[in-house]
Amino acid sequence: MRGVSFLGVLVAGLIVGYIYKTQYAGTGTSPVEPVRQTIDVVGVKNDLIGIAHAERDYQALNSKYASMDELVSSGTLRMLKPGRDGYTYDVESTDQNFRVVAHCPKSTLPGCTDYSVDSTMELQAAQ
Repeated sequence: MRGVSFLGVLVAGLIVGYIYKTQYAGTGTSPVEPVRQTIDVVGVKNDLIGIAHAERDYQALNSKYASMDELVSSGTLRMLKPGRDGYTYDVESTDQNFRVVAHCPKSTLPGCTDYSVDSTMELQAAQ
């Protein structure tokens, strides 16, 4: 029985090694990289929603939307960093509307996507 179990583990290891070699060898990525990028994007989207909620709160108190600096200095928005994992945030605001854009670091993450949210609270890929 012990020999059969060892053989099963050995075969499973060879299969995993083959899959790793055929999918990731020479690509410069690891199996963890796509998962990490997904987590980063989820965090960025959550940040955008948080900034949009802060805009709504600010507007309710001041009858206008605010810049990122105004949101932070008023205490309406509490962010430890002005971005996440290379993404940077930009707030465009007027008295009547706002748009928050998360700019992705295309130089370090080729093919990444910018995201935006506006006063409709609809999160979308930025154009």
